[in-house]
Amino acid sequence: MAARIDSRTGGLVFVDEEKEYDEVQALKQRIATIGRVEGSKLDYNELNAIYNPLPSRLSLEDRHKLILSVGEECINADELLQLLRRKVHPICYDGFEPSGRMHIAQGVFKAINVNKLVDAGCVFVFWVADWFALLNNKMGGDLEKIRLVGKYFIEIWKAVGMKMTNVKFLWTSDEINRRPSEYWLRVMDIARRNNIPRIKRCATIMGRKEEEEFQVAQALYPCMQCSDIFFLKADICQLGMDQRKVNMLAREYCDDIGVKEKPIILSHHMLLGLKEGQEKASKSDPDSAIFMEDDEKAVKDKVKKAFCPPGVVEKNPVLQYTKFIIFGYFKELTIKRKPENGGDVTYSTYEDLEKDFASEKLHPGDLKPAVSDAINRIIQPVRDHFNRDPEAKKLLEVVRQFRVTK
Repeated sequence: MAARIDSRTGGLVFVDEEKEYDEVQALKQRIATIGRVEGSKLDYNELNAIYNPLPSRLSLEDRHKLILSVGEECINADELLQLLRRKVHPICYDGFEPSGRMHIAQGVFKAINVNKLVDAGCVFVFWVADWFALLNNKMGGDLEKIRLVGKYFIEIWKAVGMKMTNVKFLWTSDEINRRPSEYWLRVMDIARRNNIPRIKRCATIMGRKEEEEFQVAQALYPCMQCSDIFFLKADICQLGMDQRKVNMLAREYCDDIGVKEKPIILSHHMLLGLKEGQEKASKSDPDSAIFMEDDEKAVKDKVKKAFCPPGVVEKNPVLQYTKFIIFGYFKELTIKRKPENGGDVTYSTYEDLEKDFASEKLHPGDLKPAVSDAINRIIQPVRDHFNRDPEAKKLLEVVRQFRVTK
């Protein structure tokens, strides 16, 4: 079968794949003018143009406290304090696979956490994991689609108010190709020091279960992600709790090679899906989460249908959105109620709201509209950006055509 070498991936493109390749080129042409339209805010050649790290104005103790507030778990807090004594700008990192639309946990919750870390003086490196998405068969393993989705993600973070002065975006394919020997030798060293069962336990970092069919490419994935931490010289791994296993692998690797200053693991909470029993949002299920460009009606409909039984705090997604999203963004939340239901009430802390909900002084029927209104206010700047900027609008139209893969 005839084949050619893809100049970007170095892999083979076979003749029977040319039709799909042509379709991708057509999609690329539709956004070929991105960044060229007068007045457009998009500039994909200068993603880090604003990058100019600023030091924190906080005391050492306040920096430490603020960083700890980001994580559900920190391994470990004492090492973090020593790090802050040594460095003005500790390097935090998170990697993300560009794969379909962005939900509110990735958009708003991530921005809230990054802004806290920026205020504490950290530099935050986003590892735009296009090659990882390829390995994990996201977007059908199509690298061009994956890169377009990555650009869409970055536009959302800019629009939602992420503090970009201390934020840097790096594409894995570009950076690894600049220093391939350094990267791949580390990957190989990690691979040879670990057995298959240990690597397979990290399968959950890819959103997959250990018992699922395990492809060879997916065995490579944890070794690469572990290598990323050292390649980027990251001091803090600021990823979700679902990535804990591979971050621990990096600390174990430090023991193997005799490195004393291990990467600190700062794992944030994983928001529940909106439906009963959903441990986290799913991009393949539109009703499982609020997406960053959802319109007002979609937000209201999803929150209205969300699992939120009266008096039940445990595994309640509406309360989690309230705690991590709304109170992370606003200082208070006002619940509008009829006089016969107690009248309007304003909560300045989540703890007070949860207490009233648990005692059923606050009913889901009153909480949900307030949550919907608050979320709509938070994501309105994102809607405005994708509606008003012609190139951002064009990018979103293209991304919406892509079929989301697991």
